[in-house]
Amino acid sequence: VQLQASGGGLVQAGGSLRLSCAISGGTFRSYTTAWFRQGPGKERNFVAAIRWSGGSTSYSESVKGRFTISRDNVKNTVILEMNSLKPEDTAVYSCAASQGVILSNMQNPTAYAYWGQGTQVTVSS
Repeated sequence: VQLQASGGGLVQAGGSLRLSCAISGGTFRSYTTAWFRQGPGKERNFVAAIRWSGGSTSYSESVKGRFTISRDNVKNTVILEMNSLKPEDTAVYSCAASQGVILSNMQNPTAYAYWGQGTQVTVSS
């Protein structure tokens, strides 16, 4: 299974970005997919996740109401729409996927077997 993240960049505070995670080599519809981020000098933190069914999502409190995660089962892609960006959102964003992730464990990075490379998001003040 391979994950390819894209869509990062530089944006002013209050702006928007759209990240994509393309998944190949597996049965896309069976994977729970998540985004994590790691800011400079910080630990990796959960951002958002969507279950294989596409019906259940989970967000960190810091992005709830501003970010939206969705999936395109035709294109085997998971999208993270980021609005009202803040400088504290600056980080390397990575997507991860795995089968069999239970709802209560969606925010745990150790629940994910497959990881893509990160994409840099920089929000200027």
